[in-house]
Amino acid sequence: MGAAAESEQAGGAGRSAQSLAVVTDSTTYLPREMIERLGVHEVSLYVGWDGDLHPESEYTDLDDFYRRLAESPRLPTTSQPSVGDFVACYRPLVSEGRDVISVHIAGGLSGTCESAREAARLLAEEGQPGRIEVVDGRSGAGGLGMQVVVAGDVAAAGGSLDDAVQAVAKARDNLDIWFCLGTLEYLRKGGRIGAAASMVGTALKVKPILTFSAEIAPVARVRTHARAFERMIAYLHELHDRGASDWIVQYIQSPADADGLVAKGREIFGTEPLFCTEVGPVIGTHLGSGMLVGGMTR
Repeated sequence: MGAAAESEQAGGAGRSAQSLAVVTDSTTYLPREMIERLGVHEVSLYVGWDGDLHPESEYTDLDDFYRRLAESPRLPTTSQPSVGDFVACYRPLVSEGRDVISVHIAGGLSGTCESAREAARLLAEEGQPGRIEVVDGRSGAGGLGMQVVVAGDVAAAGGSLDDAVQAVAKARDNLDIWFCLGTLEYLRKGGRIGAAASMVGTALKVKPILTFSAEIAPVARVRTHARAFERMIAYLHELHDRGASDWIVQYIQSPADADGLVAKGREIFGTEPLFCTEVGPVIGTHLGSGMLVGGMTR
């Protein structure tokens, strides 16, 4: 998987402060109340077994999904939203003259940005008054979510499309995400292992710690779950020492670990996390259980 390409300019000048809309996909796993408060529009990816794919947003029982994932001999299939899905989201917005910043999962991990760009091109050809800027978030899950929150804050403050694009680019450049997994097996089966492939030979003996950006790459390996947890706490200290102003915790089927990391993070940062949520089926399919933490300087 190579680094994802930069988003392309849709053209045209920014419009009124109230006209900016924020769109993302379902792989942020932001809290629902945060998405609603910021007025973010969400386009769902798809996931399912044996060709029976459903929008990720329809999987409301994560315990049931992850239980089936652990028991199934085959991984589910995941798929990007269609061009039509994005057109259906964008058209009502741009037809009102609203500009749209659309921030999505890394192009090195999914074709979601490609679908979004094609939808933006089709609507531009229709002569819709609003313009659309598709931004490759070069991350997923919490890393993507943090960028979407930045875009939502700009929109809420009356910023323009250009303001939002610049703010998201800065957040993306200042973003750092680490995660720890019990095994690399899900990444290997799903073909998303990237530079972490070098760890496969010892995957049964170690707890891999990786970064989550344009590709998934190794950071360290430890021998036990306890050491992995200690390393994630040390990482929170590193984020704080580097000046991170926002921090998050996400998890997959490990709520006790998440609660422990949040408690440590409160001590380290003196603030609450921007959010703490469980990762859903699309990204969870490729990771398996574990914990993920990250930070960002605005």
